[in-house]
Amino acid sequence: MESSQILKGILEGCLLAIISKGETYGYEMIEKLGKYGFIMVKEGSIYPLLLRMRKEKLVEVKTKPVPSGGPQRKYYYITNKGLEELEKFKEIWMDISTSVNMLLDQETKGEIEK
Repeated sequence: MESSQILKGILEGCLLAIISKGETYGYEMIEKLGKYGFIMVKEGSIYPLLLRMRKEKLVEVKTKPVPSGGPQRKYYYITNKGLEELEKFKEIWMDISTSVNMLLDQETKGEIEK
């Protein structure tokens, strides 16, 4: 199983968590993900997801000028619908991660039933 298959399902919730802390732009999200160990996530992989999240009204976008004078930068903001989705993600993630950790722990100890 490739980690990219699992990662796609988790990434949206992680992006919502990052955006919920305040306005942020794409490259900044990549840096924050990297700090938490998501070094496999590249810029090109989050933009389609951010576009879909925008269409679903989970986030809004505002453009602002870049201090260095370059092209305007898109900043993402979480919506109330996005906050609700984040809470759902956290609940689901806690259930799934607890179950997976419990199963893997039992497998490591040789305690999984046949």
